[in-house]
Amino acid sequence: INAFIVSVICIGLLKKKSFNSNEKILLFLGCSRFAYFCIIWVRAFILIIYPWLYYVNSIPQLSSATHSFLNFSHLWVSSGLSVFYCIKIANFRHSCFNFLKAKIDRIVPWLLLGSVLLSLSISILLYNITGELTCNSNTTTLGNFWKLRFKMDKNYLSILFINGFGFATAFLAVIFSALLLLFSLYRHKRRMQANSVKNVSMEAHIKAMKSILSFFFLYSLNFTASVLSLVYISKKENPLVLFITALQYIFPSIHSLILIFSNPKLEKTLRRTLLCVKCKVCS
Repeated sequence: INAFIVSVICIGLLKKKSFNSNEKILLFLGCSRFAYFCIIWVRAFILIIYPWLYYVNSIPQLSSATHSFLNFSHLWVSSGLSVFYCIKIANFRHSCFNFLKAKIDRIVPWLLLGSVLLSLSISILLYNITGELTCNSNTTTLGNFWKLRFKMDKNYLSILFINGFGFATAFLAVIFSALLLLFSLYRHKRRMQANSVKNVSMEAHIKAMKSILSFFFLYSLNFTASVLSLVYISKKENPLVLFITALQYIFPSIHSLILIFSNPKLEKTLRRTLLCVKCKVCS
């Protein structure tokens, strides 16, 4: 799904030599999610085929840091997409909102860069914390047991706080975008009550509202699963952990699928591709 988004946008870029801010966000989001699923498959492959690699120094830290970097990158960029829709479509008379609306196309590259830098800083922190956990776990002296236990609990609390901060930031961005767009739609509908014909702005509001509400529903499930995964981080034998992990991995795929069907260009290309595949299979 994400490879399809990236390929369609890249082909369009080669044809028209330029792409808009929405396509920039979708391209970055598709690349980060494609890499995110690749690292998940690589980690699963190593865990099953070569589990002894996780006992090699720096391998667990590097794996965890890379996973966190890609996870937070696609999470914040997807929430930034909701903010982008809100700023582009919502109508407010506040000077700050009008400034953002006028400069949003210039802000998008900095938004993507900020997401990358923030994700990189968090992954470096997690790399250091995981390294301390690995070093501490190698200490088996009985006299240092309580000291070791305190250090591990302290590091786990740091991991919980960092991951919770990342999940909560993205979730709050989606919530505020949905509320602002809903309020803008309500105000716009009140202005248009005298006119029985729907104008372009009204249709754009409704279309964006459907997308962001679906994002909000998915983010709610993902946020709940993320919190539960942090709660059950030390209970790997619990069957609930498998369900929670499945929810976390399903979220990027369903979200990308919604992005395809909410984008006319991507939806048209997908339908054309499926039709060609169907014709070849039938023939």
